[in-house]
Amino acid sequence: MKNSMIKSIAGMMLVAFVSFGSNSFANMNGKENEKSSHLSGTSYKTVSVNGTSVFYREAGSNDKPTIVLLHGYPTSSHMFRNLITDLSVRYHVLAPDYPGYGKSEQPSMDEFEYTFENMSKIVDGFLQELNVDKYSFYLMDYGAPIGFRIAAKYPERIESLIIQNGNAYEEGLRDFWIPIKKYWNDYTIENGKALEGFHSIDGLKWQYTHGVQDASKISPDNWNIDLMHLQRNENPEIQLAMFYDYRTNVPLYPQWQEYFRTYQPPTLIVWGKNDIIFPADGAHPYKQDLKNLEFHLLNTGHFALEEKGKEIANYILKFLDKNNIK
Repeated sequence: MKNSMIKSIAGMMLVAFVSFGSNSFANMNGKENEKSSHLSGTSYKTVSVNGTSVFYREAGSNDKPTIVLLHGYPTSSHMFRNLITDLSVRYHVLAPDYPGYGKSEQPSMDEFEYTFENMSKIVDGFLQELNVDKYSFYLMDYGAPIGFRIAAKYPERIESLIIQNGNAYEEGLRDFWIPIKKYWNDYTIENGKALEGFHSIDGLKWQYTHGVQDASKISPDNWNIDLMHLQRNENPEIQLAMFYDYRTNVPLYPQWQEYFRTYQPPTLIVWGKNDIIFPADGAHPYKQDLKNLEFHLLNTGHFALEEKGKEIANYILKFLDKNNIK
C-alpha cells in the first residue's frame, strides 16, 4: 500500500514536471530563437561565379546597407573575422575570398588567368550573384586595385569608400617595391625567386608583425592560416603571377584619381602608418582629390586590424552614420 501510494505520487509529479517543462522549454526556445534571429552570427557560404566556387563570410541583416570587405595579399576574408562582428550590428557585411586564396577554389593557371582585372570580374560577378547593387567598399592592399576597378566602372553603385593601406598613387610605391619593379621590368625566373621569401612562413609573419606596437598580441593563427592556401599545388606560381600583374594597376592610377575627383565618394582613410609595404606616403595624396575625406593614421603596421580593430570599427560606424549610410 505504501509503495503503491509512493509510485502514484511520483507518477503525478513526473506528469506535472514534463508538462511544465515542455511549456517552459518551448517558451525558452522561442525567446532563444528570437534572440538568435536578432543577433545572428557570421555565416560561411560559397557561390559559383563564372564557373569558380567563391567562399565568403556574411553577417548582419541584408535589409541594411552593405559593406563589402576586400582582403589583400597573402591573406583572405579571415583577416576581417572580428571586424565583421563589429560592423554587422548595424550593417550587412560581405567578405569574399579571391580564387586561389583562403577557402575559394583555386583553378589551375591553364584555366584561369591570375590578374587583377580577372579578380575584379570575380568580385563584380560575386556581387551580381548576390543581387547587391549598392555598397560601401573596405579596400586593403590587393583589395584597393580590385575595388577601384569596379568603382570606376560603376560609380553609381558606390555609397562610400573605406581605405586601409591600399594604394592609388605612385607616391605609395617606395623602397619595398624595388625588387618587385625589377621583376616587372625584367621578367625572369631569377627575379621571381627573389620574391618567394614573401610567402615563406618568416615572410608572412613579418608582414603581420612589422610596425606593430606589441607583436605578442598578434595571433600566429594569421600567418599559419595563410600558409595553408599558399602551400597548395601551384599557389607559389599564382602569387608570382599576381606580383607581376600588379604593374597593370599603376597606369590606372590617373583613371582612379579622376573617379575620385568627379564622383567624390565619401571616403574614410584608416591607415597603419608604420607599414613599409604601403607607407603613409600613399595615404596623403587622397587629400588632393577627395573633398569629403576623413583621415586617420594609426600607430601600427600593414595589417592594422590586428592591433587597431576596435578603433577602426568605431571610426567606420561613426563615419557611415555621419554620411547617412544607415
